[in-house]
Amino acid sequence: MATKTFTHRSTMPTTMERMTAFHEDPRALRILTPPPIFMQPLFDHRTSLTEGDLEFRLWFGPIPFRWHARHEPGPTPTSFVDRQISGPMQSWVHTHSFTQKSDGIELQDQIVLEHKPGLPGLLTRLMFDGLPLRILFLYRHFRTRLGTRT
Repeated sequence: MATKTFTHRSTMPTTMERMTAFHEDPRALRILTPPPIFMQPLFDHRTSLTEGDLEFRLWFGPIPFRWHARHEPGPTPTSFVDRQISGPMQSWVHTHSFTQKSDGIELQDQIVLEHKPGLPGLLTRLMFDGLPLRILFLYRHFRTRLGTRT
C-alpha cells in the first residue's frame, strides 16, 4: 500500500499559550469532532500533549471505529504527534505544529497515512482520506479558531 501525506494549515489570531491550552484540554478531541460523527472516549492516560495514550471510538452513524493513539514529542518544542497504535488505518501519524507568526499562531496539521488492504481500506478511504479529510480539518481549524480567541 502507498503512504500518503495530508497537510492543512491556518494562522489564527491567538497566543501560543491559548493554542497549547486548547489542545491540552481533555475535551479537545470531542470539540474537534464534527457532527454527525460521535466520539466516545474509552480511556485517556495522557499526562501531557507529548506523552501518554488515548483510546476512543468514532461512530459514523451505526459504524464504529476503535482507535488507540499514543502522544509523543513532535519535531519542534511547540509540536506534538499522535500516532495510531491500533485502529482502522494501516498507519496514521498526525503531527500538530504551532508556529509563532506576526499575525498569530500558525496551526499545521500533517498526517502521514496508509490504508489497510481490502474492504477495511475501502471504508477508511471513504471516511479518512480525500475530500472527507479536507472537510474534517476545515472544521477542526474553525473550532480551534473559536476555542483560542483572544
